[in-house]
Amino acid sequence: MATHPDYPFISSFRDRHGRERWRFRRAGKTISMVGAPGEAAFEVAYRAAIEGRKIEKAEVRRLPAAAPPRSLRAAWRILTTGTIEWKSLGAVSKANQTAIAERFFTTPIYEGAKEVYGDMGIDELERRHVKAILARWAATPHAAAHILRLIRKLVTIALDEEWISVDPTHRLRYRPEYEGWRAWTAEERIAYEARWPIGSTPRLVYALALYSGQRRGDLVALRWADINRDEITLVQHKTGKALCLTIHPDLATVLQAAPRSGETILVTQYGQPFSDKALGMRMQDWTKAAGIGAGATLHGLRKTLGKLLAESGATTRELMDVLGHDDIAHAELYSREAEQKLMARNGMAKLGRAKRPQLVKGQK
Repeated sequence: MATHPDYPFISSFRDRHGRERWRFRRAGKTISMVGAPGEAAFEVAYRAAIEGRKIEKAEVRRLPAAAPPRSLRAAWRILTTGTIEWKSLGAVSKANQTAIAERFFTTPIYEGAKEVYGDMGIDELERRHVKAILARWAATPHAAAHILRLIRKLVTIALDEEWISVDPTHRLRYRPEYEGWRAWTAEERIAYEARWPIGSTPRLVYALALYSGQRRGDLVALRWADINRDEITLVQHKTGKALCLTIHPDLATVLQAAPRSGETILVTQYGQPFSDKALGMRMQDWTKAAGIGAGATLHGLRKTLGKLLAESGATTRELMDVLGHDDIAHAELYSREAEQKLMARNGMAKLGRAKRPQLVKGQK
């Protein structure tokens, strides 16, 4: 504790966070001071304490989405306004990450609490708090993984701003198994192709999704002008990544038979571009008409291409470049599955070629 020579009855102390604070002590009364000696707010508070007055506090109205200093939301504001990482994201990724952040920030820190996660101070965030947050979303593991990635980004901001010196998420892992949409089976592909011949819109959608491996938002945006001989060039709507894809011979045959009735490759029966949602719903109708049950989706054709590429010996990097993946873990799923099948097949083949050991007489 230290006194201040210019302010009688004033002394300093360290709070539980190690920060220096000031208080006024006189005649058995203790008053916590605002700010530090020399600051305007401190001067006002000190004069009121000397004169025995109470400081009239102004009404404080919190603005919508206001961010307390050094809070999770304050870090988010820095992330989304002043980082190259954020500026480099596509519009869809920004919208998705913002939605995740807002749901998390507005969630009460416990049931019935007025305090929400967005107001939580990063300098008070400990490892046990992060684990408790993840445990709260245990029933939805993918949501928990999204929140952990969000917290890591905010912690990085806090480290850069020197709000904290230790990363509470260091080596904390939370990676659920990727399930999502499944790949189509060979039987489902045969049934679909038998029902929808080359020249039909359902076959065009199917071939474009299967042999380009793009998301439906990118499929509906593809134009005939994006095709140059044996290549398709596009910029992914979600990631902003520019891709140049070689056209598979089967896709080339389907494209050659397709009518060019609009600027986009895929058009409705009225000659208008599909919306991504409408295209997904139409695929449900087309698979049903082909006698295919639930689970064979438009996005599943993207998974099908990844599976076929891996089984054909494509490297993880090649998978990433075709599908436009940023996360190597997604691409490695296909590689690991294909490698496991190949290794198992080779192992059993070696066992079949091996000479069976002769049993010693008397052994069973």
